[in-house]
Amino acid sequence: MYKNILVAIDDSELSREAFEQALSLAKTFGANLHLLHVLSPLQVEYQDTASLAFSGVYYPDTFYEVIKERWEDLETTGLDFLKSLYQQATQAGVTTEFTQQIGQIDQAIVDFAKTQHPDLLVVGSHGRKGLNEFFLGSISNYVSHHVPCPVLLVHHQEKSEINKPKVAVSAST
Repeated sequence: MYKNILVAIDDSELSREAFEQALSLAKTFGANLHLLHVLSPLQVEYQDTASLAFSGVYYPDTFYEVIKERWEDLETTGLDFLKSLYQQATQAGVTTEFTQQIGQIDQAIVDFAKTQHPDLLVVGSHGRKGLNEFFLGSISNYVSHHVPCPVLLVHHQEKSEINKPKVAVSAST
């Protein structure tokens, strides 16, 4: 049924749950797994550095260096994270690739899915509702409405709940 599964990940616990679901499906169906991590200048980790630079803690001539070093740290951390998941998947016998891109997270996932043509996209859903979703947006909501493949949304469950994450499948046309 599934030959190529794409999982969009970040370093959150929910993303790890999405990875585990994708890995389980890849093993079950003998599918290839592709891990996608998107770095964005809008990430909190990067914005914290920018706000420090503008706070006067750093002199203007060192501002560029501070931002550049922080961005390089984020790239390295992202690649190390991808490599660790890659190793876990390959040790489980799943053919795996990974990609790290820079861009707006939701659009980068959609663009990647449109060019790679996965049979399934697995992504975590942070479960924002109401005003939080309106103001903060929802990557999973945007992605599920714009990718050309079915989407498996993995929702977080508390530790006391059943070990399997709740999932919702959305088929896009």
